[in-house]
Amino acid sequence: MSVKTIAVIGAGTMGRGIAHAAAFGRYNTVLEDISRPMLEQAVAWIRQSFDEGVAKGKVEASVRDKALSLISTASNVEEAIRDADLIIEAVPEELEMKLELFTIFDKFAKTGTIFASNTSSLSITDFTDVTVSRDRCIGMHFFNPVPKMKLIELVRTPHTSDATVAACREVAGRMGKEVVIVNEAPGFITTRINALIGNEAFNMLEAGVASPEDIDKALKLGLNHPMGPFELVDLVGLDVRLNILEYLHRTLGEKYRPNSLLRQYVQEGRLGRKTGRGVYDYSQQSAAEKKA
Repeated sequence: MSVKTIAVIGAGTMGRGIAHAAAFGRYNTVLEDISRPMLEQAVAWIRQSFDEGVAKGKVEASVRDKALSLISTASNVEEAIRDADLIIEAVPEELEMKLELFTIFDKFAKTGTIFASNTSSLSITDFTDVTVSRDRCIGMHFFNPVPKMKLIELVRTPHTSDATVAACREVAGRMGKEVVIVNEAPGFITTRINALIGNEAFNMLEAGVASPEDIDKALKLGLNHPMGPFELVDLVGLDVRLNILEYLHRTLGEKYRPNSLLRQYVQEGRLGRKTGRGVYDYSQQSAAEKKA
């Protein structure tokens, strides 16, 4: 399978990052979203990210210019996937939405196109069994921020062909990424382990074992984690973490039961950086940024 054109469905945080990586890998890249403002913001973010890379000497100006020339946008899925050899959906973790998308992929994509999902926890077979192309369905789990994070979890279902895995491995390599191969299971590798670490951090916080700052500091300095569990959950979103834990609790059992303090924070609207407050308060930082 030879991939020349990649369609990325969804221009949110992950979708725009994946589009950045695809263009950096010298693929014709179509970024789709039903929201035109979201698409405009995504393209502006991609341009800014490449500009910052050039300014820091990490990306050649010619590489940036070539990558940006390879990016186009679309406002409907059928248009976006028409010529794609690889489709990567990066929409929210909602099973019904993914089921609908993969049904559209199966109906409108050209023969031989690979269908990939960036899901971080959902069972891929739950939404790919609707297709007649199950051998060309795979998980490609990228990490945020995509331009900086080197890992992609390639998740194969019982039906995924070796040719599909090989093609996606090649794509990842051109994007500058490393891969691990995971046989489909809830939460794959990283999400399962990270969910346990984050949930235990909330258990310790609720029990008064230590402050959020000291728990984060301990894992960064003692275990060499680049971010503490609370810094990370504030970046990812407490609501996202809660949804993942609820899914893992249903599928893998009691050890993934979400902590009650995490639930409380989500109910209070403390969702992390995106709302100005999660475990930490970012409201003053946001005000300063707006003033600047």
